[in-house]
Amino acid sequence: MSLTPETGPPDALAEPTRRVGAGWIGAFSLAWVGLHVGLFGAIQILLPQQTEALAPADKEAALAVVLGFGAAFSLVANPLFGALSDRTTSRWGRRAPWMAIGFVGGAVALGVLAVSPTITVVIIGWCLAQTLLNASAAALSAGVPDQVPPEQRGTAAGYVGLALIVGVAVGTGLAVLAGSTTAGYLACAAFMLIAAVPYLLLRRDTALDPAHRPPWNWGAFLRGFWVDPRRYPDFGWAWLTRFLINLGNSIALLYLFFYLKDAVGVPDPATGVLIATAVDLGFMLIAVVLTGMWSDRVGRRRVFVTGGGLLMAGAAFTIAVWPTWTGVLVAAAVLGLGFGTYTSVDFALLTQVLPSSTDRARDLGVLNIASSLPQVIAPVVAAPIVTGLGGYPVLYGVAGAVGLAGAVLVFRIRSVR
Repeated sequence: MSLTPETGPPDALAEPTRRVGAGWIGAFSLAWVGLHVGLFGAIQILLPQQTEALAPADKEAALAVVLGFGAAFSLVANPLFGALSDRTTSRWGRRAPWMAIGFVGGAVALGVLAVSPTITVVIIGWCLAQTLLNASAAALSAGVPDQVPPEQRGTAAGYVGLALIVGVAVGTGLAVLAGSTTAGYLACAAFMLIAAVPYLLLRRDTALDPAHRPPWNWGAFLRGFWVDPRRYPDFGWAWLTRFLINLGNSIALLYLFFYLKDAVGVPDPATGVLIATAVDLGFMLIAVVLTGMWSDRVGRRRVFVTGGGLLMAGAAFTIAVWPTWTGVLVAAAVLGLGFGTYTSVDFALLTQVLPSSTDRARDLGVLNIASSLPQVIAPVVAAPIVTGLGGYPVLYGVAGAVGLAGAVLVFRIRSVR
């Protein structure tokens, strides 16, 4: 596709200049809340409970397999649905159809999990959930570079971070308070569907003229997974730093339920996860509210992302050397501050290193692999450490070291301050 200086890019591909209002931000954030409820209600509580009930003797390995397979499917799903949405010419817009498909399909997948009688069916259900919910995630992620001007993206990313806080809290709360695993899945599915409706009704998704649709072939799609870091070095560094920080976080959180039960001796680990999550989210809320808008105001991104990564690494080191309930709560507070700072600014930074406006959702999908791939690798790293290579102190030490490396390397990104 070639664009002359006289005509410029079509509306769907142009850099947005009109600021978004409170209505758009509210509906956009609520859709993210619903997505996180569907994901984290399962990850934090329901899947650990379910794997423990179905495979009590091998609960750690069973959970690692379930989460690993689901994450592997998300690796392909996010950039695939992103690329498809980049090329969608529906009158409802490029992103909205895939968002709707993802939320409805994801709710059905949670229903499958609710009645799963074996670990095999749990794996199938979670792979379906990860695949379909990543269609919604790809569409929602592209909403920021599609509709939010660069000078407002720190604020928008901050609200995405706030949505994560609320989504994790609501998802965890529904999973615990529902009274059973089956009811927990169904409650999360229902909330998720309701939360998606306001954003879909806004109809702010600009339609793409078929004349400007990028060509599609599988070879080009597969080659799109590789963005040459020599040609786009900042994109490469952004990918690597996101991967390392998320890998450290994934290793740290993977066995939190079992850590509280087996290492700390919490008698009710589900409630323990809920309390630790509440502490984490409370401090995350403080960081998210402040840092996104602060980043926009001072025009800087890297210092916030690095600072957040350093705090997250510090939380992992705290658990490694202080394996008590008090230590967990302190680490939860530090993690909340760190992750809130990191997530509220990192996404804004990522939208400013994308190579092309025609493939925004696909390229964000490639960057999102840096968030999904750690979920595949974390079980491979964590399971042998927990079961025989030093236990939880070594596990959390490794998590802290990996996150620390990612935080330090953020300053290799040059085109964003």
